[in-house]
Amino acid sequence: MDRMNHRITLARRPTGTPDDDTYATDDVPVPELDDGQALVEVTWLSMDPTIRGWMAYDTYLPAIGIGEPIRSAGVGTIVESRNSRYPVGASVFGTVGWQQYAIAESGYRVLPEWMSPEQALGVYGITSVTAYVGLFDIGRVEPGETVLVSGAAGATGSVAGQIARIKGCRVVGIAGSDEKCAWITDELGFDAAINYKTEDVRRTIRRHCPSGVDVYFDNVGGDILEAAIANIAQRGRIVLCGAISSYNDAAPRPGPSNLPILISQRGRMEGFIIMDHMSRVMDAVTDLRRWNEEGEIVFRTDVVEGLDQAPTAFERLFTGANTGKVLVKL
Repeated sequence: MDRMNHRITLARRPTGTPDDDTYATDDVPVPELDDGQALVEVTWLSMDPTIRGWMAYDTYLPAIGIGEPIRSAGVGTIVESRNSRYPVGASVFGTVGWQQYAIAESGYRVLPEWMSPEQALGVYGITSVTAYVGLFDIGRVEPGETVLVSGAAGATGSVAGQIARIKGCRVVGIAGSDEKCAWITDELGFDAAINYKTEDVRRTIRRHCPSGVDVYFDNVGGDILEAAIANIAQRGRIVLCGAISSYNDAAPRPGPSNLPILISQRGRMEGFIIMDHMSRVMDAVTDLRRWNEEGEIVFRTDVVEGLDQAPTAFERLFTGANTGKVLVKL
């Protein structure tokens, strides 16, 4: 059967906020499969801030090539197969890209029957696994500690704060609206919330964390990172997960001016990439599934309909329009 693949590709590298000129669309024939390949009809796309870096420059992965589909994780259904690992009808997770069809060779994972596509990209997805690894392996969180989370109403931050609560920590979240602050305290069980748009973040952290911050889970960087450093406890740990506040900057902004505090406080600041910790996925999913089924983890998805709406959905990550995980449903 002749199939055409509708794609959203990278037209030019953005120097600031991606706009309409960043993207192009086309329709190309789906190639014949080689031995070992399978054809995936994409049904869901994951919107993640790291895509912004891939658009512009080499990171831990090469930059997306001009004319190539925007790189993105997602879920789809096998519709043709020349690989026994990927039977027709199976749901799979992988790096599918912003397109209607993708070719699976290796690195795709068949979803267990109990896991829905939304769960695979959401509560049991990479953002949740990132929260798990960041807290336990990088932050080395312990019961009774004070944990501060930025981007606390996002996909990663909301889960990080809930895991810290389950671990027996005092949890303070930073978010960008009163509604988001109410959500993380009233529904997710955070002990306190800070609206960074209306409050003095540095002073409010000190009020909510009078003994200092033992673990800061950073998703945003910038001024909020500097405010957290100012309030770090002795031997506190800063987990650098993301820096979304600066991803669309056209020029580099000054870094935190108060790093010497980490010397006097014997603090540690460490960045990590989840791809280096894939051996922990099953541990994370096992715990996340138990907590979710016990009602300990609340997760919210923000679903946008239609492949052509992917750029609009992606923009929601940077405007703060989303609460929870942004997904595109094809």
